[in-house]
Amino acid sequence: MLSALILIPAIGAALVGLWPGQPNSALLKKVSLAIASVIALWTLYLFAQVDVNAIGAQMTEYLPWVPQLGLSYSLGVDGLSLPLVGLTALLAWIAICSSDRDLQRPRLYYSMILLAIAGINGAFLAQNLLLFILFYELELIPFYLLIAIWGSEQKRGYAATKFLIYTAISGILVLAGFLALTWLSGSTSFDIGQIDIKKLSDSAQLICLLLLVVGFGIKIPLVPLHTWLPDAYVESSPATTVLLGGVLAKLGTYGLLRYGLGLLPDAWGTIAPGLALVGVVSVMYGALTAIAQKDIKRMVAYSSIGHMGYIIVAAAALNPLSLLGSVAQMVSHGLILAILFYLVGVIEKKVGTRDLDKLNGLMSPIRGLPLTSGLLVLAGMASAGIPGMVGFVAEYMVFQGSFTTYPVISLLCILASGLTAVYFVILLNRTCFGRLDNATAYYPAVRFDEHLPGLILTALIVWLGIQPTWLVKWIEPTTDAMIAAIPIVNQPVAIAPTKPALKAPAID
Repeated sequence: MLSALILIPAIGAALVGLWPGQPNSALLKKVSLAIASVIALWTLYLFAQVDVNAIGAQMTEYLPWVPQLGLSYSLGVDGLSLPLVGLTALLAWIAICSSDRDLQRPRLYYSMILLAIAGINGAFLAQNLLLFILFYELELIPFYLLIAIWGSEQKRGYAATKFLIYTAISGILVLAGFLALTWLSGSTSFDIGQIDIKKLSDSAQLICLLLLVVGFGIKIPLVPLHTWLPDAYVESSPATTVLLGGVLAKLGTYGLLRYGLGLLPDAWGTIAPGLALVGVVSVMYGALTAIAQKDIKRMVAYSSIGHMGYIIVAAAALNPLSLLGSVAQMVSHGLILAILFYLVGVIEKKVGTRDLDKLNGLMSPIRGLPLTSGLLVLAGMASAGIPGMVGFVAEYMVFQGSFTTYPVISLLCILASGLTAVYFVILLNRTCFGRLDNATAYYPAVRFDEHLPGLILTALIVWLGIQPTWLVKWIEPTTDAMIAAIPIVNQPVAIAPTKPALKAPAID
């Protein structure tokens, strides 16, 4: 069952890439959208089959591959990977649906998107360290080509090369951490369940974890490892940016939780205060830098750095509520960032600019982009953590859970959340409101199929904000089990003796 989430996009990529003749872009878009719809439906079926209350990997698949190297084809899904697989399926459909109908080289374009999805799904489902690395690196070339060929004409080559170099270094560091972890423990297999961490000394565990933190930190990215992100996000097409920010960056946070916290809990407890500090630096840097931007796409890109920092702070706090909030924030951030980049893409396509100094009055119901502007207002509210939307639910769990362990850091994160409202007020005030320029404001109409991705994402953001249990019920058993496996002596000591709530807030 899990293999289908890898095989369907991989076979679809081959089908689209080898399509005979000279098909037009619109036809290949329909075929690719049908393949993405099959992936989404299969993912929904997977949700229906998973036992919500079970702990550990479910629906496991195992096939010896190269036993001499310890490599096996081992797959499984749990509460940490399942929501991210669902997010990947949704954003893959959104990315293909939002792609232009008249693309150049459509066979290569859609095959690269589907191949990237196969790699991302494989990484989320892998239960063998070497298998994870294979899938982790599989998406590198597709995204490089998506940026280099279909990105903006200004700096797409530079952005793609920078992305390639940084992500290749990330893969090398993660592989080095995995090799050290396995060899030093004396294991002959890279299967997660076969690695005996007890055989590692404290210093060896710490070295392995630091390799993973830096490697995955590049992918997230954390400050100061973030410099590839603004260029890659800004120069990519809107559809590529949706996948880059929505799911690719989550491989970094997923890897930290799965392999850093999950395999090396002792060392994680040791470096947790440092991780929290790095997380809050990323949060503040992202918020303050976003305020200074004039390009609305670059503003959203820097905001992404800040919101990913919340995940690290919550994971470092090491209590059930904070870790639950950390995973919920991954999904929340993916949905909100996807709609922001998508709407920015629509505005750039219709208006012809992303410059705050040139945009105004798009909320005008006659000659502006009223529905697009309305969705942008809702997306900005969600990113700022307004109650009633999924961003509020995730951030509330992050802040409440983290405060008991790191009160000062949590207060700084709350301050950064207020700064998020500041830069989105700037963006919305200059973009959506004011008077249109009578000489230039004759924008093409936004078709229904162009509105559809934004409407779907908005509906999910609002629904999960009203009914957060639909999200957290899949995550909570796994995160509770991860916290239970951490030795108490290595957990950060709370400065305030406040007892955290163990359950996510129920908003019915």
